[in-house]
Amino acid sequence: MSNSIKTYNFKPGLPAEIEVLPISAIFRKYQPTISQPHRTDFYHVFWFTQGTPVYTVDFTPIALRPNTLLFINKNRVHFFDQTGNYDGWVLLFTDTFFVQNAEDAQLLRNTILFHDLLDTPTVHLDQAKTDLTIVLQQIRDELAGANDPFHAPVLRNLVQNLLLLADRERRRQGFFDIKKGSHLDQTLRFTELMEKQFMTLRSVNQYAQQMSITERRLQQAVAKSVGKTPKQLIEDRIMLEAKRLLVHTNQSIKEISFSLGFDEPTNFSRFFRHQLGQTPAEFRKPFIG
Repeated sequence: MSNSIKTYNFKPGLPAEIEVLPISAIFRKYQPTISQPHRTDFYHVFWFTQGTPVYTVDFTPIALRPNTLLFINKNRVHFFDQTGNYDGWVLLFTDTFFVQNAEDAQLLRNTILFHDLLDTPTVHLDQAKTDLTIVLQQIRDELAGANDPFHAPVLRNLVQNLLLLADRERRRQGFFDIKKGSHLDQTLRFTELMEKQFMTLRSVNQYAQQMSITERRLQQAVAKSVGKTPKQLIEDRIMLEAKRLLVHTNQSIKEISFSLGFDEPTNFSRFFRHQLGQTPAEFRKPFIG
């Protein structure tokens, strides 16, 4: 166990920051790395075609079956099923590749595939298999072709089509859809700001000021969207990072408390116990090998 959670950047040297790889090939080459908790600065779209792996994303085990898509946002902490008895494809891409204008950024920011506020998205391909299979094959074909001036734009259009088709199919499969509108837009904006600042900024009012809205308006938006308060979302995010560091690193509880912005380790322990009903040391103990 290291002193930090390993973070991987996108592989350099490709014509565009996008790649499609067989899952089995990745597992054979990088098994010691990917079967351990890690983060990446890019997006994953898995298509499991064989086997029934259990993929883990931020302490949540996700049981998968053939013909299932799994979407993982950048900077999530996740790891592969260690058995390796499964296969399929994984599409990897970055913001640099996909985002060329405000509309692209909005699509990535709003899609339920990477920003489902209530779940880690999976899509079963019973009805959409043909369309999604075609698009994925088109992406693979384009990646294998010549790198001409049309290469990156064509790939972006194909990835956009894949995301839109998968988004539509997920909504058909019993997804609890948070009503679109200003409440959801403001909640997503708040979570975007919070992700960048939660270690140092806990004031709901200051987040509201950054968004040029009142604190009351932010409270209403978050409550309407996810049934929580902004303060609860901040606390949830702090707890997630605390659990990540306690389980996946060898940092001391004192070091973790300071890295999360607490003035004293006792304040961190009090906060943690209030949230989870046990101290950081008690939570960490079962994970110590």
